[in-house]
Amino acid sequence: MLSKVKVNTHDTTQGLLNERDSTHGSFIVNARVSQALKEVFRNEPGWEQLEIIHREAIDHMCGKFGRIMAGQPTFDDHWDDLGGYAGLPKKFKHGEL
Repeated sequence: MLSKVKVNTHDTTQGLLNERDSTHGSFIVNARVSQALKEVFRNEPGWEQLEIIHREAIDHMCGKFGRIMAGQPTFDDHWDDLGGYAGLPKKFKHGEL
């Protein structure tokens, strides 16, 4: 029988936020950079020609660029995630998603 462990979710959530703040930086800076980049892409005529998978990959990459600019630019996960998101449209094209 599993014992019940009381978890204070506020402490858990705050701990996660503190950890992320050290690697991802200010949420406000991240939002400003991410939204500015997304606006650039959406205002280009080619945006309408993209499939939703391309648009979503670009949106996620903009978020990662925001984290790089706001937080630790040397945090490997940011760059690994960018590469992963960049590869998703190709996987979709070849039926690998």
